[in-house]
Amino acid sequence: MLRLKILASTIPLAIAAFLARGELFVSVHPCIAAGDGSVQIAAFPWQAQSHVSFTDDPTRATVRVQVVESAESADFAVIDDQDTDEPGACTASAATRFIGITTSAASTDPVIYLSDSGEADYRIFVRSRSFTVRDAAALIVGAHNIPPARIAAAIL
Repeated sequence: MLRLKILASTIPLAIAAFLARGELFVSVHPCIAAGDGSVQIAAFPWQAQSHVSFTDDPTRATVRVQVVESAESADFAVIDDQDTDEPGACTASAATRFIGITTSAASTDPVIYLSDSGEADYRIFVRSRSFTVRDAAALIVGAHNIPPARIAAAIL
């Protein structure tokens, strides 16, 4: 009976340890290498140091991101048609900044408007199995305080 009580008390502790680590199951989260660290979409809302949201109303947007048809005309391109990942290219570390995508932004959080034409703060090109256009836009806007030359050089 005592063994059963000990076992029953350790299961919640094991679950809490997995959640505190940040992941219950290993999965790939969209990530870009930027400078000496990386910027990654957070697995859980409490992991994120920064948040972004999206809008369909261009008047509510604080950042406009245009989706372009070619990598040459983009400020930021995500192309991952390789079968193998570059080892260590985007591993989580102390220098990793996590970005959360929310449905309602705080007054200081960027609100992104995605479009195919018109004025834009950033132009992105995405051809990926693991990134969506929204993921790429969130990462580029979330990494806005990193010099653009370093961000544009990171293609995963």
